[in-house]
Amino acid sequence: MTSDLIQAALYVGLLVAAAIPLGLYMARVFTGDMTFLAPVERAILAPAGVRAGEGQHWTRYALSLIAFNAAGFLVLFLILRFQHLLPLNPQGFDGVPAHLAFNTAISFVTNTNWQSYGGETTLSHLSQMAGLTTQNFVSAASGMAVAVAVARGLSGRQVRTIGNFWSDMVRAVLYVLLPISIVLAVVLIAQGTPQTLAASATATTVEGAQQTLALGPVASQVAIKQLGTNGGGFFNVNSAHPFENPTAISNLLSVLAILVIPVAFCFTYGRMVGDRRQGVALFAAMGIMFVTAFAAVYAAERLGNPLHAAFADPAAGNMEGKEVRFGVVNSALWAVVTTAASNGSVNAMHDSLTPLGGLVAMLNMQLGEIIYGGVGVGLTGMLLFVILTVFLAGLMVGRTPEYLGKKIEAREVKLAALTLMVMPIGVLSFAALAIVAGAAQSSVQDAGPHGLSELLYAYSSATGNNGSAFAGFNANVAWHNTFLGAAMMLGRFGYIIPILAIAGSLAAKKTAPPSAGTFPTHGPVFVVLLVVTVLIVGALTFLPVLALGPIAEHVSMIAGRTF
Repeated sequence: MTSDLIQAALYVGLLVAAAIPLGLYMARVFTGDMTFLAPVERAILAPAGVRAGEGQHWTRYALSLIAFNAAGFLVLFLILRFQHLLPLNPQGFDGVPAHLAFNTAISFVTNTNWQSYGGETTLSHLSQMAGLTTQNFVSAASGMAVAVAVARGLSGRQVRTIGNFWSDMVRAVLYVLLPISIVLAVVLIAQGTPQTLAASATATTVEGAQQTLALGPVASQVAIKQLGTNGGGFFNVNSAHPFENPTAISNLLSVLAILVIPVAFCFTYGRMVGDRRQGVALFAAMGIMFVTAFAAVYAAERLGNPLHAAFADPAAGNMEGKEVRFGVVNSALWAVVTTAASNGSVNAMHDSLTPLGGLVAMLNMQLGEIIYGGVGVGLTGMLLFVILTVFLAGLMVGRTPEYLGKKIEAREVKLAALTLMVMPIGVLSFAALAIVAGAAQSSVQDAGPHGLSELLYAYSSATGNNGSAFAGFNANVAWHNTFLGAAMMLGRFGYIIPILAIAGSLAAKKTAPPSAGTFPTHGPVFVVLLVVTVLIVGALTFLPVLALGPIAEHVSMIAGRTF
């Protein structure tokens, strides 16, 4: 156990050490201080008619983002549907069925990367590279653009613009995502991750049999899938596959890559709004929830399943569904990192987590992926809770609801409260509809409360734009491909549009200096209040259904009952 805790502490230390300078660097990138790639920017933006420095009202910013994502969806959908007619298809795969192509295109455009298919048995190299990997970059860049636009809106003083979507997105790719991904891909290749256009290789096993191993341009996709909190795997079992995640070093680099930009954005935000304490407060609130979640999952997995005690060593913990080379601590850490960051990649099967371990992973997503969250959008999701917390604090102590010197009025509170409906609709309503229609019963693998958890996890993952799967759930049917796709769109744009509207509203307001009636939003009291607000909202919304799923399963497990 001591070794496990040392590994976890090392991870946190390396993460913070990398995130702080990266956050300050990104602040310089998005404030225009970094210009060494300016000629490349102009070469990309000029043909599209975008002028450097031209600001956009929040409505134009949002429309630009939606239009770009719609175009990306259409292009990816067509690539998938007609991959059998396109080059770089050495496996000779057929075109992807319409409902699966619809689901996959929405999934990668919304930075969800939910996969209802096995990558090595379904998609050509062209689909993987020109389709999925491209969207891994631009969907992550879109989320980063939203975050910096919101930061400008909150710090602006009586202005009508919040930046330029096209410029922000291009800078995110050129200055941040692309260079780090190249370095990470090279390191992964050195660790043993394939990067080739060959379809497969034949290996001779120890017993002398012949085995065909699927290959492809894996390293380049793995690098950006982690860094951009995308998560979609080249192979069906994702980062549990030895080609995607071959060594302990690749495992460490991967979990660092997943969270480094989301954590860095806290420090980027503090610098951009002119008060580093605000960024530190958000980092602390998210950090408290992250450490608590990891401790809960690690404890549950280390204690293991009492039903296995008769035939497995209890001291090893719950090793079902886990790679022996990673063990309990690295599997638990990855499970928390990936569900906190809306990444969705896995190095162990979440379907085999203990009931309480699975509950924490599911709750991370149901809270709206705000524990650091996806690149950019995780920060904006937390800022929505900041606005609600400021409003509630004002009601409780009789102080003026203010944030960064600007009054939080009815418009901002209504827009923030509106986002609270996104997760319940996407998870509870869509899951209930699947049960009523019979689509749930035919897709779950297990009976009893675990079967309900499989269904809940799928729709939590889709609505939270996470993409991880509980396994044991057959999502590749027309019903789930359609409704999971709808949940992904709701989860992505149901948060982005209201927060951009709030940013635009606050940008136009005057900034007042702090007064005796101002509630501080950078101290320990506010951090605790913010965490409590998040947990209360999550508990009130999802505790009843979690009681029917993982909590009921845990009680049954303790009682020795199986289904």
